[in-house]
Amino acid sequence: MTQSPQIHEGILEPGVVKVHRGKRRLVEFTHSSTKATMLMVFAALAAFAIENTPALPYFNEFWQSVHLSFSLGSFHANISLEHFINDFLMALFFLMVGLEIKHEMRAGELTEPRKAVLPIVAAAGGALLPAVIYLIVNAGGQYIGGWGVPMANDIAFCLGLLALLGRRVPSGLRAYLSTLTIADDMIAIGVIALFYTSDLSLPWLIAAFAAFALLIVFNRCHIYDLPPYLVVGFVLWVCVLFSGVHATLAGVMLALAIPARSEIKLDRVGGWFAHRARTAEDRYDPGEPDVAQREYLREVYSIRRVSHATIPPTIRLEKSLHTFVYFFVLPLFAFSNAGVVLGGMSFSQIVTSPVAIGVFLGLLVGKPLGIFISTWITVKLGVSQLPKGVKWGHIAGVSALGGVGFTMAIFVTNLSFADPQIAAISKTAILAASIVAGAIGFLILRHEALNAEGES
Repeated sequence: MTQSPQIHEGILEPGVVKVHRGKRRLVEFTHSSTKATMLMVFAALAAFAIENTPALPYFNEFWQSVHLSFSLGSFHANISLEHFINDFLMALFFLMVGLEIKHEMRAGELTEPRKAVLPIVAAAGGALLPAVIYLIVNAGGQYIGGWGVPMANDIAFCLGLLALLGRRVPSGLRAYLSTLTIADDMIAIGVIALFYTSDLSLPWLIAAFAAFALLIVFNRCHIYDLPPYLVVGFVLWVCVLFSGVHATLAGVMLALAIPARSEIKLDRVGGWFAHRARTAEDRYDPGEPDVAQREYLREVYSIRRVSHATIPPTIRLEKSLHTFVYFFVLPLFAFSNAGVVLGGMSFSQIVTSPVAIGVFLGLLVGKPLGIFISTWITVKLGVSQLPKGVKWGHIAGVSALGGVGFTMAIFVTNLSFADPQIAAISKTAILAASIVAGAIGFLILRHEALNAEGES
């Protein structure tokens, strides 16, 4: 997500310039995908360290014993902290994913079929081959249901690793990877909705569809204020939670219903702003204190209202959620879920487990091969072409990055395996494959960047 333009220091009071600079540095920090990636890695490593120390019983008990509850009339719900993170806070992450998908469909690569087909086909190949590898390795076994684990990659980690190379990678490669990860998330969302649901409750499911229908009515009635969507969106989340479908999907449904257009005619608002700015200047009385500038402040407030209404609701919501999701929700999810208990399991038990082999090979081999081969076939058939400035070495590097599963793969692991030991084995394979895939992908892309610098 792009940062907002900074306020020019020339219009600030001298005493607040330093404060403003501090706020600007904070904004730059919290909008760095690299910093977000590093924070998630630190959280995962911290969880891994804690879960293999004597503090383990207290660590596990904390997530399970702390409960949150809410009541509405005779309705009462009680949820553990672990489920609150996995079901509610992660719904906010999926809301962000849904907003990114909607943006790509309205203004990104997905609006141009010929450009969009390449990363979409690559995402499909990168989802199918890992699942096939897992199914082959676990054929006939009791944990064959974990085939969805190696299908998903981690959008934040992939873009964060690419960001480490800065401007040394072609802009077309960033667009390709962004669209690929968005398409990959769409596939993962579909898999979760169709194959990783518990027993469905028809009344709650009907209530969820009714809430979603109300959101669509809001959209069609040109309601651009976010509070009505957020209130009904929470009701939607509760209904989906009790319906048996995973509650995080409510975030995607909410994102699809929020308007992605401005309620202001953008071709006319510039003239309106200019007129109001002149009027405000005429209303300013240099002899009055700031709080007494009623006419002036009234004009400024009207400019503020129209400025706010000019920004589409999807962008306003994404901007509001960005820092909270990437610097709190995802690190907290990693901290509470990424730890693996190695005590009681030998190294040979882990590496010979069909689950570990299926997940590891699916992510490290299946994901990169699926992405690369699908891209190669699509280009060779003339259906699409590589983005400007992108070479096959770049595609190889990005394909390797596709093997970084982490957040999404751990998320599906929690849905796939009820046995804590099998879930720990799966998470170990995810972490190992993600580290190796991330390192290989980064080194390939760095090699391509150095070659390009040497040729220039």
